[in-house]
Amino acid sequence: MTVVKSTLPDEALRVTGTALQDTLVDLLGLSLIGKQAHWNIVGPRFRSIHLQLDEVVATARAHSDTVAERAAALGVAPDGRPETIAATLALPGTKDGWLRDTEVVELMVSALEAAVVRLRERIDATEKADPVTQDLLIAVTADLEKQRWMFEAENHPREQASS
Repeated sequence: MTVVKSTLPDEALRVTGTALQDTLVDLLGLSLIGKQAHWNIVGPRFRSIHLQLDEVVATARAHSDTVAERAAALGVAPDGRPETIAATLALPGTKDGWLRDTEVVELMVSALEAAVVRLRERIDATEKADPVTQDLLIAVTADLEKQRWMFEAENHPREQASS
């Protein structure tokens, strides 16, 4: 059943719909990874990273809504069901149990980097298919790259003080 008729040609809609659905899965997955780490982080940097994880979750959730609504506007039913996320998520996830603060930082750098790499492929794929969606994906990428940078800076080796 088609509820909304797309303004895009069929092939452009296929490419764009796939890019939006895959991005939705990555964003919802990032929000789940971030929350799991948020609840289980331990270590001397607990508080600052705990709060930083909330920023990632909020960013991923806000963008997931925008991405899903873009898909719906084009006539593609977004699929954010838990079973879809579980079956198709390709980002690295958390291990079970407590997570050291350094592990959380490494995990978030890896997960955000994987999401950005995948987004850049979708940016290329949507260039001709739908520049509007491409623009949306560029904005998502910019925000995730900023989050990745902030986490990567957390584990930068500290300089040894001269005596």
